Amino acid sequence: MPHLVLLALLVACAGKHGVAAPLPVPREAPAATSAATPGASGYDARLTGVAYPHPVAMHPVRAQEQDLEMAYMDVPAAGTANGEVVLLLHGKNFSGGYWADTIAALTARGYRVVVPDQIGFGKSSKPAHFQYSFQTLADLTRSLLDARGVGRVHVVGHSMGGMLATRFALMYPERTTSLALVNPIGLEDWKRVVPWRPVEWWYAQELASTPASVQAYMTESYFAGKWKDAYAPLLDIQVGWIRGPDRARVAWNAALTYDMIVTQPVLYEFDQVRAPTLLLVGARDRTALGKALAPPEVRATLGDYPTLARAAAAAIPDARLVLLDDVGHVPQFEAPAQYLDALTTFLGERR
Repeated sequence: MPHLVLLALLVACAGKHGVAAPLPVPREAPAATSAATPGASGYDARLTGVAYPHPVAMHPVRAQEQDLEMAYMDVPAAGTANGEVVLLLHGKNFSGGYWADTIAALTARGYRVVVPDQIGFGKSSKPAHFQYSFQTLADLTRSLLDARGVGRVHVVGHSMGGMLATRFALMYPERTTSLALVNPIGLEDWKRVVPWRPVEWWYAQELASTPASVQAYMTESYFAGKWKDAYAPLLDIQVGWIRGPDRARVAWNAALTYDMIVTQPVLYEFDQVRAPTLLLVGARDRTALGKALAPPEVRATLGDYPTLARAAAAAIPDARLVLLDDVGHVPQFEAPAQYLDALTTFLGERR
């Protein structure tokens, strides 16, 4: 069924009944044999031909009766190694490649850096059916570390990756040397204040997105209405998927992970985190999933990152909060010097 027809049916049904009709399983096209660009035929689901800052390998996993592949970079220290490993966990609208500057800064200081693309993201598999949970993603990440011979790690998570990093630290405290949460989402429980929507609704939103709407969202939500050329790498992959052959499959996985984020908060367990923790937060951030669905009086209170970050720092037993003034959701790109100084100082103190 053509996407526009499917979308029209979904929206009509959702508007009338609040839920959508059952969907056909989105198909993942065969991998492309040559590089694609967003301006041409777009990107396939596995980002064939898209360059990452370091070589990418595949970690095979067996999960939920499926054979899947988890893409990752395993980057050695540059020069003298300090014996420490940093695990970088990407956010919802991102992939492992956007950590390029962080990888360079950490390897220059002697760290080995492991950077996975989670299942459903980046160059990793996009399954047709998958019950996403932060526990599952944390366990698959643990299996990657096992396969690479990695024991203890400093865990750094950005945005959705902050929720995953927290879950990893809770599940594997013996392997978590420290925890750094960079503008983590999920510092408030949206399912208590935002009307629930089914996966089909999130899927329809993804299918309705355009290159212009994605850039407009990033500009307003991440960068306070001020777009710079330096932010273009954050837009590239999303636009490539919109224009690519696997748009439906990618959108379906995105919808499933939205549902995971909304229904699986981790903030109620902050008091159980035992790792020394850095909350590194751009104070201008106002990210909140489903904010537009909330009543106006509630909407105005959502995503107050300075307040939320202070509450999280108070709840985590050994936490330090660094607020970056006039910085939004992606400090790695908006304020790289301040971000790297705070992160590397924290990691250096935990060696």
